[in-house]
Amino acid sequence: MSEHDSTNGNSSNGAPPLKNESEKKRRRPKIVETTTDFFELMELGTKALEQGQISTATQLLEQARKLEPEHPDLLLNLGGAYILSKKFKQAVEILEPLSERQPSNPMVWTNLGAAYLGNPILATDEKQQRAIGAFKIAVALDPKAPNVAYNLGLIFRDRKENDEAIHWFNRALEANPNDKDARNYIEQLSNLDGNEPT
Repeated sequence: MSEHDSTNGNSSNGAPPLKNESEKKRRRPKIVETTTDFFELMELGTKALEQGQISTATQLLEQARKLEPEHPDLLLNLGGAYILSKKFKQAVEILEPLSERQPSNPMVWTNLGAAYLGNPILATDEKQQRAIGAFKIAVALDPKAPNVAYNLGLIFRDRKENDEAIHWFNRALEANPNDKDARNYIEQLSNLDGNEPT
């Protein structure tokens, strides 16, 4: 028998055998880039964010921020990463100053609205009001801003302001006629109020 025979616990290719199924599924930790090039870090962080790798994206974007702390695209993406990782306070701290520097950018207001709202289930009246204000600015700047009218509809539904919720769900349908969720909410809320869906 060779030294890599199965009797000594090694497979025939020389690799140690896997002890159980969980070892097969265990992934190696991702190595975050150690580059010091701002644009490379930002690009890698943005790609990680787009791929749903929120932790990796956050680390890369935080590294990039050390190099260019005021870069608007970086701050917008880092704010988004903080929102997705439920670090709402950190997102607000980045996005509020950015909204003053870029008041005409609907994405800044969209992200700021999401950061203000935080977890919708736990959102206080004050958080809802701040989110409503930011989302309304976003939709005024871009009437078809993705999901903004829908998010406003959800907030007003949670506040039991059904007429206002229906209005915003209708606006969501104007932006995206295929939005089945908005259509369903309009129907549900109209039935509650005894109104016909619009």
